Amino acid sequence: MSSLDEILNKIDEAKNIVILTHENPDGDAIGTSLALYMALKNLNKDVDLIIPKYSRVFNCLPGIENIKQEGKNEEYDLAISVDCAAINQLNGWANYFENAKYRIVIDHHSSNAMFGDLNYVDMSSPACSQVMYVLFKYYNWEITCDIGTCLMGGIITDTGGFQYSGVSKETFEIASNLLMQGVNISKLYKQLLSTYTKTSFELKKIAIDRLEFLENGKIAYTYITKKDEKKVNAEIGDYEGLVNEGRNIEGVEVSIFLHETDKGFKVSLRSNEYVNVSDVCLMFGGGGHIRAAGVTMQGTPKQIKDKLVKEIKRQL
Repeated sequence: MSSLDEILNKIDEAKNIVILTHENPDGDAIGTSLALYMALKNLNKDVDLIIPKYSRVFNCLPGIENIKQEGKNEEYDLAISVDCAAINQLNGWANYFENAKYRIVIDHHSSNAMFGDLNYVDMSSPACSQVMYVLFKYYNWEITCDIGTCLMGGIITDTGGFQYSGVSKETFEIASNLLMQGVNISKLYKQLLSTYTKTSFELKKIAIDRLEFLENGKIAYTYITKKDEKKVNAEIGDYEGLVNEGRNIEGVEVSIFLHETDKGFKVSLRSNEYVNVSDVCLMFGGGGHIRAAGVTMQGTPKQIKDKLVKEIKRQL
């Protein structure tokens, strides 16, 4: 029996299910979670989707109103984690995952810790939403326009609008199929990648003004503090995508972006051609993909910058 069949069996057996994803969720995490939620509701399952905080840029996705900040059960029959590489990255509610009678992990990160009772991780997929699409097709579940919109939203955001190297022939075939299903891809692209809140634009100006070039222009570095966010009255997620500002500059191989949180500085790394930023982040307890990875680190922005640059230089 394949792991996909085992996943389906556990879903069939479960009466109540909780869906969880990583903290500071991006479009792939939100899109995958919403698509799975709607698919399970169509199977008449009792489902809770728990995401305490997320950016309002995702309010354009169907079903967003069904997200809850906390669950209603102490022990669910089944917990499903999506787009999350490790249990300590779950969004503040790892207890729902740990306390569930059975636990499933669906992901695409190469650094996944395989922390479920059953793990389905396709490291070749550019987005967890693409993994979820494959599951739905395998199960012959209906992919409605709303479900397709959420899946497409995840694919668009995690591939940077189809521009990253992980994009495959299958990615475009899925996009074509969802387009025929009625998904408005161009509208989604504009809403998720080309529309900024005023406060996110203010943060962008601060980050760009601080941008430094290191190692003969091969590394771009910048950061945002809590003080910066308070100054512009920033909201959750207003810092999303700022790491790409450095990567998009000619000659830059690695972009470093630090964002201050209650736990320290959340580090986002992006590379263009040859540096494996997942390996860099693994050195500090994080991980991700070859070209996109992250980790939370303690110290001042300069201390963290110096540690990261030292590791990145090994690959330059």
